[in-house]
Amino acid sequence: MGINPTKLALSLSAILGLSSLSLPTFAADAPSNANDASRQSEETMVVIGRSVDSPLNIAANVNVIDAADIQMSGATNLGDLLRGQSGIQISNNNTGPVFSMRGFSASQAANNTLILVDGRRLNNIDIAAPSISALSLNQIERVEILAGSSGVLYGDQAVGGVINIITKSPTNTGGGLALSGGSFDTFEAKGDVSGAINDTWQYYLAGNYNESDNYRDDNDNKTSSILGRLQYKTQVEDFYVEANYFDNNRKTPGSLSKEQLEQNPRQSNPWNKGDSLHEMTTALRSGYHYQISDTWTLGADVSYSDSNNTNFQWGSYGRNDRTLLSISPKAVANYQVKNGELKIITGIDYNLGESIFSWGRSNQQTQSSAYIQASVPLTTSLSYVVGGRYAKAEDELVDGNVYPNGIDLDQDENAFELGLNYRPNNAHRLYIRADDNFRFAKVDEQAYTSPGTVGLKPQVGRSYEAGWDYINDIHSLKLNVFQLDLEDEIIWDPSAPKPIGGSFNGANVNADASRRYGISPSYDVQITPNWLLGLSYDYIDAEFTEGVNDGKALSWVAKHSGRGYISYDFAENWQVFAEGIYTGERFMEGDNANVDAKLDSYVLTNIALNYTQSQWSASLRVDNLLDEDYVSAGYYSAWGSGYYPGDGRNIRLTAGYRF
Repeated sequence: MGINPTKLALSLSAILGLSSLSLPTFAADAPSNANDASRQSEETMVVIGRSVDSPLNIAANVNVIDAADIQMSGATNLGDLLRGQSGIQISNNNTGPVFSMRGFSASQAANNTLILVDGRRLNNIDIAAPSISALSLNQIERVEILAGSSGVLYGDQAVGGVINIITKSPTNTGGGLALSGGSFDTFEAKGDVSGAINDTWQYYLAGNYNESDNYRDDNDNKTSSILGRLQYKTQVEDFYVEANYFDNNRKTPGSLSKEQLEQNPRQSNPWNKGDSLHEMTTALRSGYHYQISDTWTLGADVSYSDSNNTNFQWGSYGRNDRTLLSISPKAVANYQVKNGELKIITGIDYNLGESIFSWGRSNQQTQSSAYIQASVPLTTSLSYVVGGRYAKAEDELVDGNVYPNGIDLDQDENAFELGLNYRPNNAHRLYIRADDNFRFAKVDEQAYTSPGTVGLKPQVGRSYEAGWDYINDIHSLKLNVFQLDLEDEIIWDPSAPKPIGGSFNGANVNADASRRYGISPSYDVQITPNWLLGLSYDYIDAEFTEGVNDGKALSWVAKHSGRGYISYDFAENWQVFAEGIYTGERFMEGDNANVDAKLDSYVLTNIALNYTQSQWSASLRVDNLLDEDYVSAGYYSAWGSGYYPGDGRNIRLTAGYRF
């Protein structure tokens, strides 16, 4: 966060075995002078920017949630950890969280927020949301959040923002086990072990199992994952190979009518009795990086994932098999010049994805792109960043109803970036940036369009933003303003004519132009060595700027949201944490004409009590302490909207031991 975490938070992160690389480079006691304090409070990032750097040296709005933050919160899953962070708004139709950044609805967010795990894309080739449940917090070292578009560095889908989840590296010898239980008959077990084979080879292995009845009826899940990594590292070489397996079997209770929601939000839809989803994913990843000189480092990362998804919905069985191969070679240069460090990064991204549905739809999509970005110092305090990317997508699409003979679609797009970063001293930073963004349509979207539409156009946009940061060992004050303009935004329109041969009304369309602008101030302060306080507020004005809905608000986007938290070490081994997360009024998703009344605003209050003693730790976390009723996802229909209730009060007790 840029300021000193409380002493117990640092102790917890050490006891729970988090890598020292994930901790900020400052200590709990204040440094001897202001300049040292500012330098020590600078965290480093590995993948955002695709090279090691400090967030203060990147001309963008960046936030790092480190090991101390994770442990201080007492959060038991990634969704609860990220809710309200960097303006993230979360939707959940009782199958898993979806993260929205910069004003997108739940269904759009899955395709406009890029989710990475150690730089590997978690986003799917189809419109299904990334499986966030695949990641247990005991496997996570830190989370890097870039709010705003990043079309040059990451290309497709990096529109509203990028969330990069860094898993632990085998840097220490040891291990641990944690058990957790609580509301809704929830049980979770997780463990990890790491060690050194010799001076250059290390290993890491982690596993997790979770089962719960969950808040709603007919929504129980059994979820497990395992991650293994073998790493070789010297002064000039870094090689790794890892494997990950994820299994998630969950019942789906369906949406409720407004009357059902008011009567009993925990009930399931009678028409969805027996509905379920089952995902099994295997992911393999390997990479090699070599420092060929004091200036240049060359490397390449390769990943492959294979996902088998079966479902039983509305009395019918379905299956979707996905594969994705990604190859990303790159070169990074760091030149020492008169005014500082000149940084260049260039590379190629190649993605080959295939999705095969049991009902006669399939698509093979090939994306290839090249990019380059340079950060150039003009003076010792002022630098500019410039870059560009060219991308091409080729689809081989078959749909039994719409394209029974198949169709080939070829599209391309480019993006450019220009920004300034000014650091008059170690504590202050000002930046301004313009960045293009784009996304290509997914297989589901291309296969279901209105008559006369053969292939949706790529969605394109441009983001403008400016910000100011002031950070030292006591205070962290940030202010960001932005505007995001989009054209040919890819959305689902329930009023559009269905395709010839289509089985239900509506279609995917290129929407009229839209505009989003906002402001995000935040403030964190270390009141004393034992007290930490933080406040943040996010304002987003999102509306159509063309067409029949010109001037109408974009659905499911809360104009006002915010978060406040406090942490207090009240005894040597005890810490208490509390937070309140506010989500303002918003229109139901799909209500583009703003016909119905807005959904009510709500505040979620969460608290955690943390204890540590030697190698033992314990945490009691209560989510939604006041048992607030709220809608976590919903879809508008003139014939009756569907509502998905958010979870009620949820109590979890976790105990762990490190060895």
